[in-house]
Amino acid sequence: MPLTRDRIIGHDLERLAFRFTMMNDGDIVHCQISDAAMDELAGMQGTESSARQAQFVSLRETIERIASDLYDQAPRVQGYVVRIFMRHLER
Repeated sequence: MPLTRDRIIGHDLERLAFRFTMMNDGDIVHCQISDAAMDELAGMQGTESSARQAQFVSLRETIERIASDLYDQAPRVQGYVVRIFMRHLER
């Protein structure tokens, strides 16, 4: 079952990832995408932290589809965080 859109949390400078949530039948699913993966999707490198939210919004549909697909393949464990890295991107 596909996840549905929820909230944007924002850029996590410590983890070098952008955090957001999605919903699974009323349950919140925490998600994040690495800066490197987001830059790869955008076809650029070294995006500034202050520009990450705009970058996420422009790529949101693609990122959410990847997160939903990864969630469908993941074990059903309470508190599971969907993490998108470069290896998850279609080449």
